[in-house]
Amino acid sequence: MEEYRWILCPICKNKTRSKIRKDTELKKFPLYCPKCKRETLISVNSFHITVIKEPDADAKTQSQ
Repeated sequence: MEEYRWILCPICKNKTRSKIRKDTELKKFPLYCPKCKRETLISVNSFHITVIKEPDADAKTQSQ
């Protein structure tokens, strides 16, 4: 039987609407959290989730 896990939001730690399996690989995936309503870029490889921080994202938020 395949093992599935929910992807947790890296900001608020709640479940998102996405599941992953052990063999799931994602690169620069835009993960949206329905609870905190934020989008975060992540990479996934064998249940290991890495948050990607883009330098341009901070500059865009500060200029608005």
